[in-house]
Amino acid sequence: MAQSTQRKPAGRSPGPSGKPLTKKQRRSQAAARSVSVNARPAWQSPTVITSVSVGIIAVVLIIIVIINQVGGPSSAATALTPVPKAVLTAVEQPSSTVVDTVGTGGQSGEMVKLPGNTVLKDSSGKPMIVYVGAEYCPFCAAERWIMVMWLSRFGTFSNLSEMQSSSTDVYPNTHTFTFYKSKYTSSVIDFSPVEVQDRNQNTLQTPTSQQESLYTKYDQPPYTVEAGGFPFLDIANVFSLYNTSFSPQDLANLSWSQIAAKLSDPSDPVTKDIVGNANILTAATCIATGDQPASVCSSSTIQNIEATLNTLKVPTS
Repeated sequence: MAQSTQRKPAGRSPGPSGKPLTKKQRRSQAAARSVSVNARPAWQSPTVITSVSVGIIAVVLIIIVIINQVGGPSSAATALTPVPKAVLTAVEQPSSTVVDTVGTGGQSGEMVKLPGNTVLKDSSGKPMIVYVGAEYCPFCAAERWIMVMWLSRFGTFSNLSEMQSSSTDVYPNTHTFTFYKSKYTSSVIDFSPVEVQDRNQNTLQTPTSQQESLYTKYDQPPYTVEAGGFPFLDIANVFSLYNTSFSPQDLANLSWSQIAAKLSDPSDPVTKDIVGNANILTAATCIATGDQPASVCSSSTIQNIEATLNTLKVPTS
């Protein structure tokens, strides 16, 4: 499918002056934030106190007592918030009429055919979907709306939580979900996600050796727009996501409920973004599963998209 020019760097941010970063700055920033064995640790360095006066110790103790009494920052402040049922229902169970009316939604799809003819499967024989992203990443934020809708056609999510992208990155505070601490069950596919950094770019989860290997191998040109970017999505080693499916700008200033409410209108641009790309990813998955389950893959909407995806060739440069 045609590819857009939307970039998906691993944490691109504007420079100190508010101007876009140079290509060199973006490359340096992407390299610093990419997933690798050299990823920064959750803590930077220990603080060593060599000497301190009795007076300072007393002040510190007093402050601690006051904080404990009046209530300072606690773990509850960073606790995950479950996604409201109404939002989940809208995303996970869109109207079949809306799904068929939207079709591709005029979306480019951003799918790339991967080399080889072997479908990546887990130990039970189910095709594997591998995702590598980060909570701070606004591009991941946009993609997760599609992913929850798409994957819910093949299985069931539990413990999904609300999340916002970084407040200091491009497209700040994009409303989304996080796969951190979520669960996914399916009799057809295996979903293997990892959120490597939290909203503040602190280490959150460590990729498995398999996730790391696939990310290193395929998250680079010609299989993706640039190396070391988020989100990374591998559909059973049959297809990968070349670029973010749509711009987070389309979700600007919209809450979870507002985005969910739009999904009932097939003419809304947000609906075309989310439902259209979910249909494309569904078709890609059906190719990997051999059109299973039939209840999902046999529809004319999905079959028509499959026909287009089957014409894709493995990129050579």
